[in-house]
Amino acid sequence: MIIDDIISGIDEGGPKSYYSFETFIQHLFKHHIENQKKSFLISTEPSRFGDAIAPEGFDSFDGPTVIEIKFNLATGSIRRFLDKLSHQFLNEYVEHKFSNLLVISAKPIPEKVIHRFHDELSRNNLPFKVTFWGPPELNKIAAKNRKVVNNIANNLFALRLSSAISKPIRDWKQEREEIIENLKQFYKKGQFSLFLGAGVSSSAGMPDWNTLLNSLFVTYLTQEFDGDTAIGENDIGELVQRLNSIDEPSALMAARYLRKGLSKRDGEAKLFIEAVTKNLYKLRNSNFQIDSELIKSIAAMCLPRRTGAKVKSVVTYNFDDLIERQLLSNAIHHRCIYTDNESYDPDELPIYHVHGFLPEDRKSFDGLDDSTLVFSEEGYHQIYSDSYHWSNLVQLNSFRENTCLMVGLSMTDPNLRRLLEISSKNIERSKHFAFMKRLSSKEFCFEKEKGKTVSKIENVESAEKFLDRHHTLNEELMKELGVTIIWYESYEEIPEIIKRVSKYEN
Repeated sequence: MIIDDIISGIDEGGPKSYYSFETFIQHLFKHHIENQKKSFLISTEPSRFGDAIAPEGFDSFDGPTVIEIKFNLATGSIRRFLDKLSHQFLNEYVEHKFSNLLVISAKPIPEKVIHRFHDELSRNNLPFKVTFWGPPELNKIAAKNRKVVNNIANNLFALRLSSAISKPIRDWKQEREEIIENLKQFYKKGQFSLFLGAGVSSSAGMPDWNTLLNSLFVTYLTQEFDGDTAIGENDIGELVQRLNSIDEPSALMAARYLRKGLSKRDGEAKLFIEAVTKNLYKLRNSNFQIDSELIKSIAAMCLPRRTGAKVKSVVTYNFDDLIERQLLSNAIHHRCIYTDNESYDPDELPIYHVHGFLPEDRKSFDGLDDSTLVFSEEGYHQIYSDSYHWSNLVQLNSFRENTCLMVGLSMTDPNLRRLLEISSKNIERSKHFAFMKRLSSKEFCFEKEKGKTVSKIENVESAEKFLDRHHTLNEELMKELGVTIIWYESYEEIPEIIKRVSKYEN
């Protein structure tokens, strides 16, 4: 059977399978219906219900027909889908008065599921007819359009991207409003986790990776050249910066080099950790508030509500203790977890330091030496290669069980993307969210040089079109990992959005 072969070829599990199947059905039906001299429209607005509509019907469907595409209707929540039918599609009906709703599933729909759907639907007395199609019905359509079926199946991602790019240009800020409303609904329900990256700490003036590495290079080389009057600390700093600008070593390799140098012997890791901790807090830019607006907004999100705590866990890739300080200030019970031996009470919010924990006051915490510090290649490889490492299991569990909001992460870390891909196998559409910076044409086309604005791209209009496609491609790629992007242009927007999400009516 034609459809069975195509579905087995795209069935990788997770959003990627769904989006591939959606693209296939949309383009197959477009060809099939337009051959009947009837129009077919693919939905272009995320807020609309239904993935496409045939305004004049097709085949035996008389009148406007809305098409809803699912990958496996049998495994989803029947109750949730029925709620969508009776509420959301009814709202759509009020506006568009369609006659039919065709629900298409890539996987076979068991008879008992069909019967249950029809039993429930008969009680709701819907003003439109609901029809369910699985592979047998789709095969009939495919058989009538054999010439285009393989062409569509072999070009799914290109067609998907082409469809995304060809959609009418909408104000991305307006689309963001819809995404924020969706995020707010997830937060209201609870089962919510926060994933925090370097951007959160940098909002409070903590050093970035390269600044920390440079400082550690200086610390190490100062020890090596101690007593050499020809080379002072300022000279070393200048030499290290010059080395980095010319050689551009891998950050992980550089950290490995430093770890070997600072600890002298493998057994002296404690000296290395002390050096990292000292430099980490010494380099904080005191011009920034340690309780930045971003950190305060994240802590406020963790405050328990009348209906209970909405944030179930916080996963941080940062070494510092700035989040803990703010939670303490807000009197939020929490527990730092940085080894697989830690546990927490039900009334405590777990803060998982999955790349290691370096609090400024180490005396206040036990077992810190057992924490895996993912600072160099050794630590990264240890976690990446061990599927059952506690930090991987914590992240996977959060991705599978909760809706996750990622703040201050570049989303380029291979291990993070791998874990997202693994966890997305059991979901159809994106359920996680990530803040990502949107490039404006101004910062893309112009640059400051010696106090003057210099043009780097002459054709600004072409640059704007290029950036639109660049952002669209990023959105499509992140969707495959189960992540919806929340774009921002300035960092000040992030805490404001977080406050809006958490300040809903109880």
